[in-house]
Amino acid sequence: MRPLMRPANYFLAGLLAATALPGVCADVPPTPAAAKPGTPNVVETFEVGDNVYVRALAVEPKAGALWVGTSKGVHEIDVNSGKLRRTFTRDSGLANEYVFAIGIDRDGYKWFGTNAGGASRYKDGKWKTYFPMHGLADYWIYSFASQKNGDLWIGTWAGANMVDMKSLKFRTYVKELINEWVYDLGVDAKDRVWFGTEGGVSMYDGKTWRSWTHKDGLGAENPNKLLASPNTGLGTRSRHDLGLRSADGAPTYNPNYVFSILVAADQSVWAGTWGGGVSRYDGKRWSNLTTKDGLAGDIVYSIAQDASGAIWFGTNGGLTRYDGKGFASVDARTGLLDNNVYALAVAPNGDVWAGTKRGVAHIGQFGQSKAK
Repeated sequence: MRPLMRPANYFLAGLLAATALPGVCADVPPTPAAAKPGTPNVVETFEVGDNVYVRALAVEPKAGALWVGTSKGVHEIDVNSGKLRRTFTRDSGLANEYVFAIGIDRDGYKWFGTNAGGASRYKDGKWKTYFPMHGLADYWIYSFASQKNGDLWIGTWAGANMVDMKSLKFRTYVKELINEWVYDLGVDAKDRVWFGTEGGVSMYDGKTWRSWTHKDGLGAENPNKLLASPNTGLGTRSRHDLGLRSADGAPTYNPNYVFSILVAADQSVWAGTWGGGVSRYDGKRWSNLTTKDGLAGDIVYSIAQDASGAIWFGTNGGLTRYDGKGFASVDARTGLLDNNVYALAVAPNGDVWAGTKRGVAHIGQFGQSKAK
């Protein structure tokens, strides 16, 4: 098997002509090793530059679009053809090129959470950027999620906002959370909001709040005696850069630090931790899965669920698919551009997209290639 690499579908090849973003390249990566039957398979990859990170992905089914948030701007891709539609930078109206989060609200507005630039909202060529002066909790934005009535939640480094979409008024929650640094959000079937923070998981049911930490079972134990992360709890944003290694290059551990949240179809809640693997809450207790069980890495940046019910985990060691019985993983040796998978998105047809440093990988399931 070899990855599909047709120039017409290589969407970032068009960036060389369409944009002046520095560092963007369109080099075809080497053919990865063949995937084993029953494993995920990288069928194509798209590069955005050696020092460019893909931090956010979102699929917009009605528009047939894949939105790619990078450290150099946002790309809108035709999800079926793989062709670049548009690129957005500061010159286009984006508040800041470093995009950490993408949300799509019920009215089709795209929300882009940026690094120190607030939240930019876009639709039909029109932009509006929100700052703390408008009610936003902070300039650093990391996640979005919508409730049934359309109200939008925004996770920031200084608490969470609830935005009334009729009035566009912002309400901020800080003290109610287990920790103010909110990295991911999820909404369950009961319309409860789940918050993945630097200090654990919080949940709000519209009236009351509840929280969980490692003491409650969140995050696996630390049998290898890894050091606690040196860049958390310092209270300084200059050091709060999500670096994942200590000064000497050794792995670190912080099971309360939650990068990602997913409310699954069965309403279980999954939380990706820093060094403690992934945790699952069944409504009563937390259980944990780590590399010892088959996870590619114990730092879990991103989580998504496909139509079959399988859960995908983007980790520091590659991408893992878990069907409730077994694990199957891919990494840089088998086609990913980098082992750190920061973002995941699932298209209506079941295709999985994974964002890493250097670009995006298009994943096919069970070793089936789309190459002709």
